[in-house]
Amino acid sequence: MTYRTDSIMRVLALGAIAAGAALWFAMPVVAQGNGLAMLGTLTKGEWTIKQRGVARDRKICVKSGAELIQLMHRESGCSQFVVEDGAARVTVQYTCPGNGYGRTSIRRETGALVQLESQGIHNGMPFQLTAEARRTGDC
Repeated sequence: MTYRTDSIMRVLALGAIAAGAALWFAMPVVAQGNGLAMLGTLTKGEWTIKQRGVARDRKICVKSGAELIQLMHRESGCSQFVVEDGAARVTVQYTCPGNGYGRTSIRRETGALVQLESQGIHNGMPFQLTAEARRTGDC
């Protein structure tokens, strides 16, 4: 009987260690803040967004770089979750109560040129945006 109890205790202990290790490795993702340091390296000013498949360009004033995250949801009050926060790429998932959600990836090529991909739901309709954004002047 003692042998069987010892075996069960070892299995339970190994399971607890495995669960603890899984939580430990997941912590950086769960504990991530809104760092997004890469966006702070972008040159401030007027940026022109050339959306693929759309004839008309769009201009926005970039002060912090965060303006590029919610291109379809311009309202404030949206919650954001940082999925990826790298030196050359950030990905943010956001939810805007009553107006949908989105997920945006921004890849930095230079301080004045980025590639954007965003998709989600806006005003009850799905959207998908692929664009290049380039600094084009002062605002």
